[in-house]
Order: sequence, then C-alpha cells, then structure tokens
Amino acid sequence: QVQLVESGGGLVQPGGSLRLSCAASGIIFRIYAMNWYRQAPGKQRELVATITNGGSTNYADSVKGRFTISRDNAKNTVYLQMNSLKPEDTAVYYCNAHRPTTGYWGQGTQVTVSS
Repeated sequence: QVQLVESGGGLVQPGGSLRLSCAASGIIFRIYAMNWYRQAPGKQRELVATITNGGSTNYADSVKGRFTISRDNAKNTVYLQMNSLKPEDTAVYYCNAHRPTTGYWGQGTQVTVSS
C-alpha cells in the first residue's frame, strides 16, 4: 500500500531551522509532483511548496526565500528545508504526492516555533 511518512518536526526557537523529510513507498515516486502543505490551529490547510516531477519548484509568498523544497528520487524522499523560522510557521506539516487523477497524504508532523 501507499505510505508517505513525514519526519523532522519539533520545537524550535524563532530564527531557527528545521528540515522535514517525507519518505514515500508504494508509488512510482519519480512521476509524482510532491507538495508540502501546513495547517495551523483554526485555519485551513495551505500549500507551502511544490516540486514537480521535473524538478521545478514553487513557493507560497509567506515562505519564499526562507524555505527550500527538494527531492531525491533515488531515495523516494522529498525534503523541506526551513530557515529563519517564525512563530507564524507553527503548524502541522503534511506531505502530498500528486498526479492529475490521484493523490496521497502523509500523517503530518508538528512544527512549533516558540521561545
């Protein structure tokens, strides 16, 4: 079966960094676009970053210049490097594998930015 397993979340001080990982299994990883979403308490889930199967990237305005998405097709893994973290980045971060007719989600990993 398909599994997307996120890791790397935690508690970090403002200005700090974290790297999230999402390991995929049960899919042909290289043909999927991969996304990172986040959902803060009381808010809708929002798209944070995308990397296409060709390696093109796109970011929400709120994270541009601070977050970097990357993928390693040999390891079936997508990453989100998060620098200069702010309290408003606090959320559960979800990995998503996307094709036009299908998609899969991970279980999420909590990121808390607080002093």
